[in-house]
Amino acid sequence: MRRALGSVRARATLGATLVVAVALVAAGTAVLLSLWSNLSGQASTQAERTARAVAADLAAGTAYDQLSLDDDDRPVQVVDAAGRLVAASEDLERISGTGVGAVRPQAVTGDTGSSESTDDDSLSDGEIDDDVSFTDGSATVDGDDADYRFAAVRVEADGRGTLTVYAGAPLSAEQGAVSTALTVMLIGFPLLLGVVAGVTWLVTRRALRPVEGIRAEMAEITASEDLARRVPVPDTHDEVARLARTTNETLAALEASVERQRRFVADASHELRSPIASLRTQLEVGAAHPELLDVEGAVEDTVRLQRLAADLLLLARLDAGERPADARFDLAELVREQVEGRVGVTIESQVSVEAAGSRGQLGRLLANLLDNAQRHARSAVTVAVRREGERVVVEVADDGDGVPEADRERVFERFVRLDDARSRDDGGAGLGLAIARDVAVRHGGTLTVREARTGGALFELRLPVAQARSPRVGLAGRADAVRPGGATCPGRPVPPRGADR
Repeated sequence: MRRALGSVRARATLGATLVVAVALVAAGTAVLLSLWSNLSGQASTQAERTARAVAADLAAGTAYDQLSLDDDDRPVQVVDAAGRLVAASEDLERISGTGVGAVRPQAVTGDTGSSESTDDDSLSDGEIDDDVSFTDGSATVDGDDADYRFAAVRVEADGRGTLTVYAGAPLSAEQGAVSTALTVMLIGFPLLLGVVAGVTWLVTRRALRPVEGIRAEMAEITASEDLARRVPVPDTHDEVARLARTTNETLAALEASVERQRRFVADASHELRSPIASLRTQLEVGAAHPELLDVEGAVEDTVRLQRLAADLLLLARLDAGERPADARFDLAELVREQVEGRVGVTIESQVSVEAAGSRGQLGRLLANLLDNAQRHARSAVTVAVRREGERVVVEVADDGDGVPEADRERVFERFVRLDDARSRDDGGAGLGLAIARDVAVRHGGTLTVREARTGGALFELRLPVAQARSPRVGLAGRADAVRPGGATCPGRPVPPRGADR
């Protein structure tokens, strides 16, 4: 039961049925009240008409025994100012609701004799009061019991004082109509609710059928681990179709991520195998023939292996979504630190601009760009720092051969080295520029490459300018500067051996 009510279709059906039920009850109640009010108003009008007709006869001087009180079997009473019943319907057997329970007139002295009258009577002889009052009651007329609406009208009869005429109109028609309407509602409403529930169930099932198809396909994809499969997209333009398209986009992104991870693992294992094998060979030769041990080569392979491991660890942290620190620092000063000690690298222009993020990671980014530029430059590398609106721009240009336009995006892919830099002895593992772009993107910036004025490559880094300094940022900035994103030392840059092109 709980599982059935837990489905969207069951909840939608139950909700729609409850809403319609509440609406039907409210509408039915309003209809019954309106019907009863209208029919009761008709009964009141009939009772008042009868009472005024009898009052008119009394005002005209008609004797009590000559009044027409037996029309339509409606109960009528005429009561004098003393509360005595002086005239009544002939077949009246019982009455309630008028205040006078007598059904047989009391004898009076003289038909036209003067009866006692109240002192506050404001009616003149033969005048009928405009005011009328209504009460509900019951009466037995000629053996038939029924409920009545009674109208009370006062009249001043000549010589008989103030008389009150009570006339009733039956409520049987009103009660029958309300009872019939209530019966129809009690029978019709459940049927209508059943129809609403059935239609809602069928419509909801049809609407949710594509969702069930998406769920089933996702379950099969999970079981088979085949991320190349896609969920069916219904031929509609509703939320379900958008859900299916978004799901397929998510699957495509997941497939690309998994494929990139697989290539990363494969390329990493391939790149690690070469220095490890070379280092092992040299050590084995040195162990067998110490005089042949190439210590310098072993150190180079060890340093290369260390750099590759550091690059892989940084990429792993970036892929895991590691957020950069919120330190504030002068980017121009960081550029000067990275340029210091590099042969052939000059700073053309610089403007002090404060940036935010990880000082170590941005230092690694600049170091990778400078390493790449030094490797491919013929004689000179230039660096410029300027501000453009809310962005700080750092340009690293060389006078080498440049990057072909067709390869200007490919150079930022991992483990990619262009044809003229495939040598692992002279070049890096193809991670430097990939790391640089990842760091730039995670700091809210961009990294692109185009042709420099000298014909070489110009790498342009754009980062957002830091907002107003927060009081609690300074300590974090110093802490980040001590440990610059995994580098062994924040001061002196790594020698230019990590080129990617």
